[in-house]
Amino acid sequence: MSFAEHTIIWHVYPLGALGAPIRPESPAPVTHRLPNLIGWLDYVVELGCNALMLGPVFESVSHGYDTLDFYRIDPRLGTEEDMDALLEAANQRGIGVLFDGVFNHVSSSSKYLDLTTGASFEGHDILAELDHTNPAVVDLVVDVMNHWLDRGIAGWRLDAVYAIAPEFWEKVLPEVRRKHPQAWIVGEMIHGDYSDYVQKSGIDSVTEYELWKAIWSSIKERNFFELEWTLSRHNEFLDTFVPQTFIGNHDVTRIATRIGQSNAILAAAILFTVGGTPSIYYGDEQGFTGLKEDNVFGDDAIRPPLPAEFSPLGTWIENIYKALIALRRQHPWLYQAHTEVLEIANEAMTYKSVGLGGEELTVHLDLEEVFVRIVDGEKVLFQYSA
Repeated sequence: MSFAEHTIIWHVYPLGALGAPIRPESPAPVTHRLPNLIGWLDYVVELGCNALMLGPVFESVSHGYDTLDFYRIDPRLGTEEDMDALLEAANQRGIGVLFDGVFNHVSSSSKYLDLTTGASFEGHDILAELDHTNPAVVDLVVDVMNHWLDRGIAGWRLDAVYAIAPEFWEKVLPEVRRKHPQAWIVGEMIHGDYSDYVQKSGIDSVTEYELWKAIWSSIKERNFFELEWTLSRHNEFLDTFVPQTFIGNHDVTRIATRIGQSNAILAAAILFTVGGTPSIYYGDEQGFTGLKEDNVFGDDAIRPPLPAEFSPLGTWIENIYKALIALRRQHPWLYQAHTEVLEIANEAMTYKSVGLGGEELTVHLDLEEVFVRIVDGEKVLFQYSA
């Protein structure tokens, strides 16, 4: 069984979640914040998740995506020893840890400038593009990936993989898999031909932004025909690879802000009943809100500090997430399930998820009633009504 087949991910942006200063005026001193994340691992298990996807953890200038040193943990989070302790604690609980590999670009003030093209990434002057045609960049990425896999991580999320030619990964990944054949590699694909990239690059999966957009948009615009179309595309992807699915992450407006907390339950029900490797962005299971804005502070609201403990006001949503995750655990075949739409109108939809062995679940969604029911034949497995 592969890592992804049984994986449900809790996704955390560590700099924000652990209260680190995002825009320090001077190099930040070492502050041991990572041990605080160990205290959340039992919560991850209780929720029903068995993987922890961490946003950037390497030494950087500001938000983590402007790397200074791939081999050093950001001092705002702690030390390499702190990370070793986190990895050990996670592995003891059966939690696989995924790192965020920002290998498309580095800080314009990093020690890797001789490995860059001289161009900035997407107009950001603080980000210098790595030269992926340079064999030294191949060697660097292979070494970094193997270094942290050796130290105990389970895999990598590859940031902005859509901006890197798949041929680069054709050179990198065989050297990584030679040492770590079980490592799971997922690429961030905001746009592009998902299946083609997976086949050419050799990565295991990509983030399915198409499904993310269709879920919230079809609910917000009260148009399930958008979701129907996207699910047909989703079925095609599943013929080639299993996508990494989500309804929230560190780059987008919170799902509860987009469509409200009650409708967000419908979105979660879709997430956990279609094929894919699902992730939960920390706080979505508590009904966190947050608007992403287009300014220098625009990500702060969607990357908040974790509290000492969650408010009881979010307990009802947490319990619903636990029920949906338990349902997913009880039906592991959903990982590769294809979806068949049985009935559809603008504000109502019934679809059937079908496993490779012929297993079936049926999902009824109604936007007017804000209602979802999941059934196995005549047996109701889950039901929610606002």
